[in-house]
Amino acid sequence: MGVLIGIDFGKKRTGLAHTDSRQIIASGLTTVMTQNALSFLGDYQKETPVEKFVVGQPKQKDGNQSEVEKNILLFIRQLKKSFPKVIVVRQDERFTSKMAFNSLIQTGAKKKIRKDKGVIDEISATLILQSYLTSNSKPVL
Repeated sequence: MGVLIGIDFGKKRTGLAHTDSRQIIASGLTTVMTQNALSFLGDYQKETPVEKFVVGQPKQKDGNQSEVEKNILLFIRQLKKSFPKVIVVRQDERFTSKMAFNSLIQTGAKKKIRKDKGVIDEISATLILQSYLTSNSKPVL
């Protein structure tokens, strides 16, 4: 069984998160420049089998698609072409950036870290992935 990768796509930077091998806990992986994301994921998969990509689906407050959705769909096409055996799913990511920022405040992160958008992107990817894990968890009998 491979890991799941959470992706918080951005036009400039893309936050990445991954699960443990049992797919129980999501944790931050890194933030990469978006143009380097596929290359990074290819290198990552050489070391760790990936079962599924969980790509954030940003929506506006009214439920309509975000303007970045066109770019995300293009990225997903490239992702499927580069990794044809890996499943790609979407997960609602509304408010993850705000939740990521608030979590930094709650943990007492210094202002310099809170202003680092790469850190926020990585935390957002982790929130997307953990949300997916929670919404797809099965009860233990």
